[in-house]
Amino acid sequence: MAEALVAGGVVGAAFGEGFAILHETVKHVVGQIIMFKSILKSLESTLDGIAPVVQEIRRLSLALDHPDKETKRLIQQMKKGKELVLKCSKIKRWSWNYYFKAYFYAKKLKKLNNAIEKFCQIDLTVQNTRTALETLIKVNQTRTTVLETEAKVDRVLEGVTELKKKKSGFRTLSCAVSRPRDYIVGLELPLKELKQLLSNKEESLLLLTALGGCGKTTLVKMLCWDDDIKGKYGENIFFVNVSQAPNLKVMVQKLFNRNGEECPVFQSDEEAIDQLEQLLNEIGQKKPILLILDDVWPGSESLIEKFKFDIPDYKIVVTSRTAFPRFPYRYNLNPLNRVDAKSLFCYSASLQDRDESSYIPEEYIEKFISGCGGLPIALKVIGGSLRGHLAGVWLSKLTKWSEGHSIFDSDAEVLDCLQKSLEFSADKTILKEYFMDLGSFPEDQRISATALIDMWSELHEPSEKDVHAIANLHELHDRNLASLVMTRKDATQIDDYYNEDFVTQHDVLRDLAIHLSNQEPVLQRKRLIVDISGNNPPKWWTEQKQQLINARLLSISTDELFSSSWCNIQAPEVEALVLNFQTRNYALPEFVEKMVKLKVIVVTNYGFYPAELSKFQLLRSLPNLTRIRLEKVSIPSLCNTLVLLRSLKKLSLFMCNIGQAFGNSTIQVSDSLPNLMEINIDYCNDLVELPGWLCEVLPLKKLRITNCHKLPLLPERIGNLTNLEVLRLMSCTELSELPESIKSLHKLSILDISDCLSICKLPKHIGKLHSLTEFHMKECLRLRNQLPPSIMELQQLKFVVCDEERAKLWEPFKEFLSNLKVKVAKKDINLNWLPK
Repeated sequence: MAEALVAGGVVGAAFGEGFAILHETVKHVVGQIIMFKSILKSLESTLDGIAPVVQEIRRLSLALDHPDKETKRLIQQMKKGKELVLKCSKIKRWSWNYYFKAYFYAKKLKKLNNAIEKFCQIDLTVQNTRTALETLIKVNQTRTTVLETEAKVDRVLEGVTELKKKKSGFRTLSCAVSRPRDYIVGLELPLKELKQLLSNKEESLLLLTALGGCGKTTLVKMLCWDDDIKGKYGENIFFVNVSQAPNLKVMVQKLFNRNGEECPVFQSDEEAIDQLEQLLNEIGQKKPILLILDDVWPGSESLIEKFKFDIPDYKIVVTSRTAFPRFPYRYNLNPLNRVDAKSLFCYSASLQDRDESSYIPEEYIEKFISGCGGLPIALKVIGGSLRGHLAGVWLSKLTKWSEGHSIFDSDAEVLDCLQKSLEFSADKTILKEYFMDLGSFPEDQRISATALIDMWSELHEPSEKDVHAIANLHELHDRNLASLVMTRKDATQIDDYYNEDFVTQHDVLRDLAIHLSNQEPVLQRKRLIVDISGNNPPKWWTEQKQQLINARLLSISTDELFSSSWCNIQAPEVEALVLNFQTRNYALPEFVEKMVKLKVIVVTNYGFYPAELSKFQLLRSLPNLTRIRLEKVSIPSLCNTLVLLRSLKKLSLFMCNIGQAFGNSTIQVSDSLPNLMEINIDYCNDLVELPGWLCEVLPLKKLRITNCHKLPLLPERIGNLTNLEVLRLMSCTELSELPESIKSLHKLSILDISDCLSICKLPKHIGKLHSLTEFHMKECLRLRNQLPPSIMELQQLKFVVCDEERAKLWEPFKEFLSNLKVKVAKKDINLNWLPK
């Protein structure tokens, strides 16, 4: 075919003939072989660029009868090139080794293209050719002909030079790692720790996770340029940005394109992954492989799994804002400490270059650093925005912050960066609502996990056992939008107990939640967050004239100077009310009485001392109130109010003084609390006796009394609670025994007496608890004698958690309880539950 293409043409020197054959062959097939289209286009471009050069060399060589020995090697390559191109045109897509051949021939074509470029780019050879031609031409031709030839040769050289410019930078490393360009501070220790984790031979995939803007990408780039890492992995370090909408085939093509090599278009993800595995097996024979998958979004976990191959010394580092549960081997990158944060901020603001006339007070600097919360993106952007400005501009910005303006009002870059973390899939959009609700609690304070669960379950997704709210709480934690701190390591194995757990949130994230909630006019917001300083409510509050607040969630935070002097507002649509205060005395606002749609109220004292809560009786008139959570308060009128709350389902008391209220109670509840199914009493140190009325709340399903160290006994009438499913008495250290009447709790499935140091025996007829599936009894130090024989009747018992000494007591019963698993719990000593 190639011979026919040049038939009838002038057959000159071998070099020109070889070039012509290859050139015409490429032009003929370039549009026919799709898989090599890009390579052949590049080769065609190369040949087109040097065609004028070849024509001149061929004409002059013919005229001078010049030998072809100088171009013999290239002539041979051109002939082989023609054969290669023809072979490429014959590859069948359905062939079993299609991709292997495609990859093999692609490398050959690239090699040919590079050889031609190299030949034409050797300036010395071209100059020598020009000099020789000029000398010979001068002997045989006139001065005019010499000048014409010189001009033509000049054009040849210009063509070569232009070709060099055109082809410069042609070869790229599509998966190469660029050096970090930013001013870097505070990542030396994380880099060292990351390298240590990467050296673990047992783990092939390491997840690097952090809040957006913390420096994850910068850290992995530092890792790739580290001398130790480069020494180990050499050129087998690959960096691929995954992003929000990843294309697996394109990602694999980028990996195939290492060192500028082309790759055919894959027909499916499976074919791409199969070929990638072959490639990695080949290149991994000489050096280990390190693959960086940067910026992985939720929903891409299964895609990441596809890059895992059983190849020796093959490591994957994944960076993401989400701590994917399926990748437990991870490194959490924290915000910068105070020293490093100041260094980055001062550098970004160019404070080191200022003279005395533009002095910035140290207190201004410290306040801005505090406002950025150690978040690198905020420190850089805020610092940069203040660069070169006088102290007055700094003070103006600080004043706006103190007046309630957000960091995001003037710095869109930080907002854009963090808002990416709130881009959820269609089935996860509710998470944004959950996130914004976190702004309802004070800055730099722990948030009760149960308070959030109660609020979310009533506002967003009501469900049995609050499963949706709990799942989404963990989702926010995994996405680094909040931090869930669990004080008890075996808590996940005990129903849904989160009473001692709490949530923290980065200050900048809290500001983001409030900023997003404040986008609508005050009276139209569905989430209204109010901070009152002293006795000075916001201006809109005092000016309101019969205007209704449309919020479903209302949060009011007051400081230690607040006197409980409330201005009236109308908020009939409120379903969740969050009251945060710090004073020794606090009165519920009068307007609560008219919140007829109120479902959940959370009252939290963030002061150091317990506070007396008054006007609690205002809650009596609320027909839809289902959940009450009180923290660090004393309520003398508690019991008299509760008896009138017929819709109440859950009562939670944390660190409250309730002994007086319970001890003086003589109320008769009978059916007055028909819906009360859960009571939680935690860290109430003045509780010495449970009130008798509690044993009359027959609908009760969950009773949790924990860390009440002065409670010596449970009432015998506790056996009346026949609907009880969960009984938790953890860390009631003075509790000496369980009443025999407990045998009547036939629906009880979970019993927890962990850390009840004074219990020395179990009830004789404990075997009557036929529904019992979980029994927690670790660190019951006085429980040393043989367990009662009726234990053998607990045929539904599947799980016992205890310490090593108590585990021995269960040995005689294992042969009778075939489904039983006894777990020896490790000692868990932590002070996470203590207030900050």
